[in-house]
Amino acid sequence: MAEQLTREQIAQAATIHELPPVRITNPPVDRTFGLPTRLYAATVGLFLAYIAVMGIGFAHPEMAIPVVIFALFVVAGFGVPAIWTRLNPQSRSKALTWARFRQEGIMTAYGRTTGRDATVQVLILPVLIFLWGVISVTIAALV
Repeated sequence: MAEQLTREQIAQAATIHELPPVRITNPPVDRTFGLPTRLYAATVGLFLAYIAVMGIGFAHPEMAIPVVIFALFVVAGFGVPAIWTRLNPQSRSKALTWARFRQEGIMTAYGRTTGRDATVQVLILPVLIFLWGVISVTIAALV
Protein backbone atom coordinates (compact mmCIF):
# COMPACT_ATOMS: atom_id res chain seq x y z
CA MET A 1 0.00 0.00 0.00
CA ALA A 2 0.95 3.60 -0.42
CA GLU A 3 1.97 5.50 2.64
CA GLN A 4 1.73 9.27 2.91
CA LEU A 5 5.00 10.79 4.05
CA THR A 6 5.51 14.23 5.51
CA ARG A 7 8.20 16.64 4.38
CA GLU A 8 10.22 15.95 7.51
CA GLN A 9 10.22 12.19 6.89
CA ILE A 10 11.31 12.70 3.30
CA ALA A 11 14.04 15.16 4.35
CA GLN A 12 15.43 12.64 6.89
CA ALA A 13 15.55 9.79 4.34
CA ALA A 14 16.71 11.81 1.34
CA THR A 15 20.28 12.46 0.36
CA ILE A 16 20.47 16.14 -0.51
CA HIS A 17 23.10 17.35 -2.95
CA GLU A 18 23.93 20.92 -3.62
CA LEU A 19 23.26 22.05 -7.17
CA PRO A 20 26.37 22.77 -9.17
CA PRO A 21 26.73 26.39 -10.16
CA VAL A 22 25.08 27.13 -13.47
CA ARG A 23 27.39 28.68 -15.99
CA ILE A 24 25.69 30.37 -18.87
CA THR A 25 27.96 30.50 -21.85
CA ASN A 26 27.01 31.64 -25.28
CA PRO A 27 28.08 29.26 -28.01
CA PRO A 28 29.89 30.77 -30.98
CA VAL A 29 27.48 32.22 -33.49
CA ASP A 30 28.02 31.91 -37.23
CA ARG A 31 25.51 33.84 -39.30
CA THR A 32 27.51 34.13 -42.50
CA PHE A 33 25.64 31.43 -44.48
CA GLY A 34 29.10 30.23 -45.49
CA LEU A 35 29.07 31.91 -48.88
CA PRO A 36 30.74 35.05 -50.22
CA THR A 37 28.71 38.23 -50.46
CA ARG A 38 29.09 38.25 -54.24
CA LEU A 39 26.90 35.16 -54.61
CA TYR A 40 24.27 36.69 -52.35
CA ALA A 41 24.31 39.92 -54.38
CA ALA A 42 24.19 38.01 -57.68
CA THR A 43 21.12 36.10 -56.53
CA VAL A 44 19.33 39.32 -55.51
CA GLY A 45 20.38 40.99 -58.75
CA LEU A 46 19.07 38.15 -60.91
CA PHE A 47 15.69 38.12 -59.15
CA LEU A 48 15.40 41.90 -59.49
CA ALA A 49 16.48 41.66 -63.15
CA TYR A 50 13.69 39.13 -63.74
CA ILE A 51 11.15 41.52 -62.24
CA ALA A 52 12.55 44.38 -64.35
CA VAL A 53 12.37 42.30 -67.54
CA MET A 54 8.80 41.30 -66.83
CA GLY A 55 7.84 44.85 -65.84
CA ILE A 56 9.36 46.38 -68.97
CA GLY A 57 8.21 43.58 -71.28
CA PHE A 58 4.61 43.70 -70.12
CA ALA A 59 4.52 47.43 -69.36
CA HIS A 60 1.08 48.71 -68.49
CA PRO A 61 0.03 51.41 -66.03
CA GLU A 62 -1.94 48.87 -63.98
CA MET A 63 1.19 46.72 -63.54
CA ALA A 64 3.27 49.47 -61.90
CA ILE A 65 2.10 48.76 -58.34
CA PRO A 66 2.44 44.93 -58.54
CA VAL A 67 5.95 45.24 -60.01
CA VAL A 68 6.99 47.57 -57.18
CA ILE A 69 5.46 45.20 -54.62
CA PHE A 70 7.33 42.23 -56.13
CA ALA A 71 10.59 44.18 -56.04
CA LEU A 72 9.97 45.15 -52.40
CA PHE A 73 9.33 41.51 -51.52
CA VAL A 74 12.65 40.48 -53.06
CA VAL A 75 14.50 43.31 -51.30
CA ALA A 76 12.83 42.43 -47.98
CA GLY A 77 13.33 38.70 -48.46
CA PHE A 78 17.06 39.14 -48.94
CA GLY A 79 17.51 42.31 -46.88
CA VAL A 80 16.23 40.92 -43.59
CA PRO A 81 18.70 38.00 -43.55
CA ALA A 82 21.47 40.42 -44.55
CA ILE A 83 20.61 42.59 -41.56
CA TRP A 84 20.29 39.50 -39.36
CA THR A 85 23.90 38.53 -40.09
CA ARG A 86 25.06 41.82 -38.56
CA LEU A 87 23.01 41.68 -35.35
CA ASN A 88 24.29 40.83 -31.89
CA PRO A 89 25.79 38.73 -30.50
CA GLN A 90 28.99 39.87 -32.08
CA SER A 91 30.74 37.07 -33.86
CA ARG A 92 34.27 36.51 -35.03
CA SER A 93 33.04 34.72 -38.14
CA LYS A 94 33.13 36.63 -41.40
CA ALA A 95 31.75 35.78 -44.81
CA LEU A 96 34.22 34.00 -47.03
CA THR A 97 36.18 36.14 -49.41
CA TRP A 98 35.77 35.31 -53.09
CA ALA A 99 39.42 34.18 -53.41
CA ARG A 100 39.20 31.89 -50.39
CA PHE A 101 35.85 30.51 -51.57
CA ARG A 102 37.33 29.66 -54.99
CA GLN A 103 40.43 28.15 -53.44
CA GLU A 104 38.89 26.09 -50.62
CA GLY A 105 35.30 25.55 -51.71
CA ILE A 106 32.63 24.92 -49.13
CA MET A 107 31.56 21.99 -46.97
CA THR A 108 28.06 20.73 -47.75
CA ALA A 109 26.00 17.89 -46.34
CA TYR A 110 27.46 15.64 -49.05
CA GLY A 111 31.09 16.60 -48.62
CA ARG A 112 33.43 19.33 -49.81
CA THR A 113 32.28 21.16 -52.93
CA THR A 114 34.56 23.29 -55.09
CA GLY A 115 33.85 26.99 -55.42
CA ARG A 116 32.83 26.60 -59.05
CA ASP A 117 30.34 23.83 -58.29
CA ALA A 118 28.89 25.71 -55.32
CA THR A 119 28.48 28.82 -57.48
CA VAL A 120 26.58 26.80 -60.07
CA GLN A 121 24.36 25.28 -57.37
CA VAL A 122 23.54 28.67 -55.87
CA LEU A 123 22.94 30.54 -59.12
CA ILE A 124 21.22 27.90 -61.28
CA LEU A 125 17.69 28.71 -60.15
CA PRO A 126 18.00 32.52 -60.34
CA VAL A 127 19.56 32.25 -63.81
CA LEU A 128 16.81 29.92 -65.02
CA ILE A 129 14.10 32.23 -63.66
CA PHE A 130 15.72 35.22 -65.36
CA LEU A 131 15.98 33.34 -68.65
CA TRP A 132 12.36 32.27 -68.28
CA GLY A 133 11.40 35.95 -68.04
CA VAL A 134 13.47 36.85 -71.11
CA ILE A 135 11.96 33.99 -73.11
CA SER A 136 8.40 34.87 -71.98
CA VAL A 137 8.81 38.51 -73.02
CA THR A 138 10.39 37.46 -76.34
CA ILE A 139 7.52 35.09 -77.12
CA ALA A 140 4.94 37.71 -76.19
CA ALA A 141 6.66 40.27 -78.40
CA LEU A 142 6.69 37.91 -81.39
CA VAL A 143 3.07 36.84 -81.06
